[in-house]
Amino acid sequence: MSKKKKDKKHPGQKHPGQKQPGQKKTFRGVVELTRSGMAFVIVPGLARDIMVKQKNLNTALDKDEVLVDVIKHGGGDGRQEGVITDILKRNKTEFTGTLQVSKSFGFLITEKGLFMPDIYIPANSLNNGKSGDKAVVKVVAWGEKTRKPVGEVIEILDASDTNDLAMKEILIEAGFPLNFPTEVMNELAGIKEEITDTEVRKRKDCRNILTFTIDPVDAKDFDDAISIRPLKNGLYEIGVHIADVSHYVVPGTELDKEADRRATSVYLPDRVLPMLPEKISNELCSLRPHEDKLTFSAIFQMNEKGEVKHYWIGRTLIHSDHRFTYEEAQEVIETKEGPYEKEILLLNKIAQTLRQERFAHGAINFSSQEVRFKLDEKGKPIGIVVKESKEAHQLIEEFMLLANRTVATYVSKIKVNKQPVPFPYRVHDTPDPDKLKVFAAFASKFGYKFDVSSPESIARSFNRMLQLVQGKPEQHVLETLGIRTMAKAIYTVNNVGHYGLGFEDYCHFTSPIRRYPDVLVHRVVAECLAGNIHPDKQMETKCKHDSEMERKAMEAERAANKYKQVEYMQQFIGHTFEGVISGVAHFGFWVETVDTKCEGLVSIHNLNRKEEFAFNEAEYALVGQASGRRFRIGEKVSIRVVAANLAKRQLDYELDSELATAGREFKPGQRDERREGRRDHKKKKQKHGQQQPWQPREKRPFTPEVPVAPAVSLEIPPEPVVDQVIAETHVVDVTTQPPAAPAPSPAAETAPVKKKKTAKKQTADKAAQADAVPAPVSAEATPAAAPASPGKIKTNTGKKAAETSVQPVMESPAVKKTAKKTAAKAGAKKATEKPVAKAAPAEKKKTVKTAAPKAAAGKATAKAAVKAPAAKTTTAKAATKKAPAAKAPVAKKAAAKKAAVPAKKAAAKKAVAAPAKKAVVKAPAKKAAGKTPAKKAAVKAPAKKAATKAPAKKAAVKTTVAKAPAKKAAAKASAKKATPKKAAAKKKTKK
Repeated sequence: MSKKKKDKKHPGQKHPGQKQPGQKKTFRGVVELTRSGMAFVIVPGLARDIMVKQKNLNTALDKDEVLVDVIKHGGGDGRQEGVITDILKRNKTEFTGTLQVSKSFGFLITEKGLFMPDIYIPANSLNNGKSGDKAVVKVVAWGEKTRKPVGEVIEILDASDTNDLAMKEILIEAGFPLNFPTEVMNELAGIKEEITDTEVRKRKDCRNILTFTIDPVDAKDFDDAISIRPLKNGLYEIGVHIADVSHYVVPGTELDKEADRRATSVYLPDRVLPMLPEKISNELCSLRPHEDKLTFSAIFQMNEKGEVKHYWIGRTLIHSDHRFTYEEAQEVIETKEGPYEKEILLLNKIAQTLRQERFAHGAINFSSQEVRFKLDEKGKPIGIVVKESKEAHQLIEEFMLLANRTVATYVSKIKVNKQPVPFPYRVHDTPDPDKLKVFAAFASKFGYKFDVSSPESIARSFNRMLQLVQGKPEQHVLETLGIRTMAKAIYTVNNVGHYGLGFEDYCHFTSPIRRYPDVLVHRVVAECLAGNIHPDKQMETKCKHDSEMERKAMEAERAANKYKQVEYMQQFIGHTFEGVISGVAHFGFWVETVDTKCEGLVSIHNLNRKEEFAFNEAEYALVGQASGRRFRIGEKVSIRVVAANLAKRQLDYELDSELATAGREFKPGQRDERREGRRDHKKKKQKHGQQQPWQPREKRPFTPEVPVAPAVSLEIPPEPVVDQVIAETHVVDVTTQPPAAPAPSPAAETAPVKKKKTAKKQTADKAAQADAVPAPVSAEATPAAAPASPGKIKTNTGKKAAETSVQPVMESPAVKKTAKKTAAKAGAKKATEKPVAKAAPAEKKKTVKTAAPKAAAGKATAKAAVKAPAAKTTTAKAATKKAPAAKAPVAKKAAAKKAAVPAKKAAAKKAVAAPAKKAVVKAPAKKAAGKTPAKKAAVKAPAKKAATKAPAKKAAVKTTVAKAPAKKAAAKASAKKATPKKAAAKKKTKK
């Protein structure tokens, strides 16, 4: 019985317990697709994820929530394998791509997402889309038989507006729909705008109290306002008024369902994707000045010291008297002049008191900066602004925190059937002990001690450190790493308090226009106030969804900011900036520029190519294994911008010191040219990759070629593409001035980079050049544009090899000439190919093999003496080219043993040649760096031996071979090779 039939007849026979249906294990989790097509279902509580093969995905896509059945248990600690049985929730239903339209249907060819099948679109759902159009398509169904997605075009994108296209792709990639469904808009049209007398009577009327808003200059949705008035008892009544969104967004409506799905507004550099349609967010609920608005309020009676004597929570009606921007409010605070300056100054005094008390009671004072872009009318960044948190921001922040905490404390005390009311608390757990331990050890190196004995002592240690570190070089790094040690704040019904703020009870009450949890809070509070509580059993599920959507929104915002950073830095390619190392990984480190706050990656492959670097997690550093050189987070470095890839939203930097040490001249755009050149070269190789059976060439008379000036390559070795891990960047109003562009060197301007030049022509060119220059070439006298220069520019390994190979041997004139020719050949090879480390073993073998014929040169005839060196030179050259191929040395060994069959040997030699050449092109720089000494010896040895032991006649023949075209020389060598080698092998055996 075949293995397949056995498996079908006895499924899972390794685990007999699986046979019974009752013992089948089903889990709920989230799919994570890999680039290979394999998927893993992440199940909370399971030690290892469940592996799912592509054939068992059953239409599940990346980040979908699914049910998975375990079909194979891992032995011991092995991973379980499963099959997806149901899709519970799609991560996203809208996709961007390019349309391909025929007469009766079309397809959307998706560009983002792993293994997303093309979406079938019926003719009536194309929405006038044409082939080649960029479009947004919503998946409306999955075919029952084909299991393929069926969709409809909901928007045709303008491909010429690259900024708009990029921002929309980022939103869709994160799972946020661009438009509101028709049902929502129809429902919205039925909402009444006027405030009825009946509604006014239900609320506390605060319209006669001084009220104002303080918001960013570009804000349109004003969801909070502050009122203030003195009371007869000597206290002040300060009200925090929040837009009453729950009055308009009623549970069960399409509007509420859509707000629940989105969960949050998304703020990109040039736009806002709102959680609620603009009619609600910017009109009905926005607390615009000089308009009556419905609000939900927390009103406090307090003294100038910020002590709350009494509070009231309920629905209100307000009328805003003034709209301040943060800048205007800050000016009033600083100058003590302006509209309502007495009230603003009093509120600021109370806010600063509340702030100090909060830190005294365990809140951690992490400061933050915010990056904003100055955009032109097309959305292109023309400057970067760094905004700091000033007193005007802190004024609003402290009163919002007071309201959030008060509401959460109020609800936490209410019980239903002796159980707490299901309520979306905003919680923040204590720091991760392992991360904290590493951070405390790191901070101690700067002299900051941490007491980790209790959560309270940890908070005190953090605040002490943050206070002492102000203005010091390590401030940024310690603040950044300190935030990373913290747990993530989430929404949940389990009230564990907010560690970072130092509150036992906390929730989000103050931003219902842009956060759905705030809407849920308003509803629960309204029920509590009315004494009519209906516990929501799905509250925890809603909390998890809201936390997840908040994370996605943050990722989208970071991606958009990164896009704008890359777009802005494109104009500075080749420029040098001062920066600070902001993150370290095993493959490199990130540097954030001081002026522009733009973060890019310095790959480990751009560091010293002779040295291996290891990631030291305890020190947050990359450490050189030989020199001990360290690149530690927080250190200042000077970088040069070398690439800005908008498609990948990736900036590539190189250390300016490394470029100077390597002697490389940077040319803007050369990296892209290199990539294109390698791609073209690869395609050419693939096109001509079909090998033809070897045919012996007819002998033709030698015709010397006209000398041509050698090509000079300024290419930098290719670097592996590393997915960049994007670190969080927070950005005082500073507009970056463009630094002066670096002056290109004369060599870079005059020497054209010739990508495609055959080995034949380059060898001839080098030989011709060698003949044209009678004097011996030394390493010290080599000019910048010499033929050996490309090897120096490419890698340090190449540089050393070049220096060694061109050193003259001061003996007889014939010997000098031979050494010069060998150097010319070495230069020709380097100009044609990359430095190859694996060439060393092959060349060493050849040296050993030819030693016997050299020793016995006196016994052999003059003819044999002439032929052997020619064969040796050509063979050594061929070996250098073939060495990187995996099978080349084996093939050569076998060929050497079977020297009696010359034709077979020559054929095998030619058959290996093509793949070997291809392998040479792909050889990584890392390998070349690793094998430097071996290569040095390999290059040096043949030149020395040829110089010292070769007779004058031998050298003369060698010169002739060097002048001949490469292919012709190879053909002659293969014809002559058999007899001398056979003779050499016999002599070696006898000896």
